Amino acid sequence: MIKCIAIDMDGTLLGINHAVSEENRNAIQAAQAQGIEVVVATGRSYQEAIYVLEDAKIKCPIICANGAEIRSVDGTVQLTNNLPIETTKKVIEVFEEHQAYFELYTNKGTYSNDYDKALTVIMDIFMSGSSKQDYEVSLKAAKERFESGLVHLVDSFDTLLNDAIVTINKFIMFSFDNQLLLNVKEALTQIEGIAVSSSGKENIEVNSLDAQKGIALTNFVAKRNISMEDTMAIGDNYNDLSMFKRVGHSVAMGNAPEDIKQQCQKVTDTNVLHGVSKAILAALEK
Repeated sequence: MIKCIAIDMDGTLLGINHAVSEENRNAIQAAQAQGIEVVVATGRSYQEAIYVLEDAKIKCPIICANGAEIRSVDGTVQLTNNLPIETTKKVIEVFEEHQAYFELYTNKGTYSNDYDKALTVIMDIFMSGSSKQDYEVSLKAAKERFESGLVHLVDSFDTLLNDAIVTINKFIMFSFDNQLLLNVKEALTQIEGIAVSSSGKENIEVNSLDAQKGIALTNFVAKRNISMEDTMAIGDNYNDLSMFKRVGHSVAMGNAPEDIKQQCQKVTDTNVLHGVSKAILAALEK
């Protein structure tokens, strides 16, 4: 019996308009009405995630930044797994040596030192699982997100590293250059204590080794006396694998890469065709 459902956001819960569809919202609320715990498990920061969920009138806990934070329904931080400063500096050195563009996700929001490239990164996140014909829609949403203060500009990342109240949750690096992505991944293997994944084919995400969705979800359900065997995870990309490998019910989106689908028990419809709602409703019928 499924007692908890963990749902990824981009390319999964969100459609091509980067919002939660009525179908998906209704299915989530139907699950909650039956006493099933629903948690969003996303690579986004809390600020980016709650911005969308509040608009959809969805209230649930959130696993943020691939597991760097677990937040309660009211936004209270319940668990953190941040990157140590020394490790953070080593990752920055790798990115800078390869002249790779990256952003920092922190407890105070997401930071960039280049506005134009920041838009490109955000669009990649929004367009994960969507077709390239959605470019204009994605650009508009990316600018709105930036202008809403969900991404902040700094002249230097040293400003954040020297701030005692700022903690580093995650890095995201972006490139269309496949060879550069491979080179950076190889260089990152020399750094201990980090988890390297991706939420799209054109990015690399770096977290603390303990900040993975699967680990965070294991902790989340344990505190609610729910087993992972009774938990379902729905997602579309490589940063969802740690959940898929641990839960009793793994569901890949129809828009997920083929090797992701092969590692899941079931495949639902695409994010455009409300695959999340179909997976949830199918589970409720059992």
